[in-house]
Amino acid sequence: MHLHKYEKIWLAFGMASLVLFLIIIGLAAFWKGTHPQSHIETIDPQNVEAHEAFKPENLGISEVADGKYKVNIVASAFNYDLGKDKDGDAVKTIRVPKGSTVLFQITTKDVVHGFQIAGTNVNMMVEPGHISRYEAVMKNTGEFTIVCNEYCGIGHHQMFGTVEVYE
Repeated sequence: MHLHKYEKIWLAFGMASLVLFLIIIGLAAFWKGTHPQSHIETIDPQNVEAHEAFKPENLGISEVADGKYKVNIVASAFNYDLGKDKDGDAVKTIRVPKGSTVLFQITTKDVVHGFQIAGTNVNMMVEPGHISRYEAVMKNTGEFTIVCNEYCGIGHHQMFGTVEVYE
């Protein structure tokens, strides 16, 4: 079989690119430990309450250190469960001081949801069987809407909450 000179050059270039790509992926995965962020920890989607972070009494915001907060959330059909207040009512607003570091931990029981805090860099895909985490510094004051940015069903538009950052 006769190959033209330019075909040989392009084949060599393609093979070299493939080998270089595989070497980079291998080094990143095995030497640097790089892996997709949202697939670090798995959870049984039928029993998320078995995980310490997602027990009903641990949902919502908690201060873990001075200026550091953790927010545990369970997403389900058209609702973000942010815990309950002292009166037993569902929490729909999380309040954090300006400049605080907040770790958002979220999972879902049913279908794929999105978790985005509009006006910030917080934006995650929430998949059944996985725990998604994102740590953010809340630099600006104001009210920021939590929205589901993955279509999750007919009541998708009712899935929201609020993060209030105060001075």
